[in-house]
This record gives sequence, C-alpha cells and structure tokens, in this order.
Amino acid sequence: MPKEQNKETKKMILAVGAEIVHNKGFNNTGIQEVLKEAGVPKGSFYFYFQSKNDFGLQLIDFYSQFIYAKLDEAEALSDVSALDKIQRFFAEFLTLFEKNKCKGGCPIGNMAQEMGDLSEEFRERLQTVYICLQSRIARLLDQAREEGHVGIDIDTREMAGFMLNAWQGAILQMKVLKSISPLQSFERIVFDTVFCAQTKEHADG
Repeated sequence: MPKEQNKETKKMILAVGAEIVHNKGFNNTGIQEVLKEAGVPKGSFYFYFQSKNDFGLQLIDFYSQFIYAKLDEAEALSDVSALDKIQRFFAEFLTLFEKNKCKGGCPIGNMAQEMGDLSEEFRERLQTVYICLQSRIARLLDQAREEGHVGIDIDTREMAGFMLNAWQGAILQMKVLKSISPLQSFERIVFDTVFCAQTKEHADG
C-alpha cells in the first residue's frame, strides 16, 4: 500500500475514532467499532497503532491539534487586542458546544477525567497539552498587559491556568444542565468583570 494511502487511512481512523470516543468515552469504544465505521478491514488496526492505548494517546494529539488550530486562528486576527483574541478563542468553542446541543463537552477534559488516574502515559500526554495551552494563553495575557488590559500585578501564567480550570468546570456544568449558561457566566465574569476591573484600575493608576 502506498505510503500516502497509509497516512490517509490512519487519519481517517483517528477522525472516526475521535468522534466515537468523544461521544462514548475511550473505554466504551471498541477497536472493531472504529474500524467498521471507518470502513477499514478488520485486523489492520495494528498496522497503524501498536495498541489501543497507543491509539488513545494519538487521539489526544488529534484533539489537541484541533484546539491549537483554533488558538492559531484567534492569534492571527488583525486589529484585535490580545484580550479579545483570548475571548474569541473561548467563544468559538461556546458556539461549537451550542451547535452540538451541549453534548460531548471537551474531548481533552473528558479524556483527563476518564484516563488521568488510570494511565501515567495518558496523564503525562494530557498534562503536556494543558501546559502548552496555559503557556500560549499566558503569552497573550502578557501582550494584553502591555496594551493596558491586564493589571501589572497579575501573574499571567497563574491567570491562564485559572481560566482553563474554570472553563473546564463550566463545561461540566454545561453537560449536566444541558445549557450554555455556565459558559456564558465564565465569559461574563472573566472578561466583563475581572479584566474590566483590571483595565479600570490600570487607567486610574
């Protein structure tokens, strides 16, 4: 089989698997189910993945690349403040969750809840994603501070971590309530209250 065809087949398995795992969870998803849905012959799974755990670890990479791409899009916006870029990043996912009728939630968060305590490999891979997102948001917050939208006394890395933690908590509530209201509360409190107050304090200072 040509190398490019192998690559595309693997991408298809990951894309199909990502959707199934997102809806059912990793442990509740069977390899044969993924292969059948992807239209890939039975028994060929181990040509592309060493094990189901290897498949799961590569799914984390698959999910994270989607999230990073959304952050790339926000960062690439021109004539927009750094704080607005962060807000638009979160707003993009709020829209996606609303379209999905508040089902599924964050695939990285789901995987962390399901596998974080069961596998050190999964925990470390998920931690890498979290650290990367935290660092990238912190850099935008550093820019926002230079623009006068974040107070000089704010630890931007700590704030970035808090925002990610609060966002994941809001997603959990969204799934329970079947409503985007927790996500809207997150946006309102973080961007319209916390940072608004920081901007005012900076101006008054």
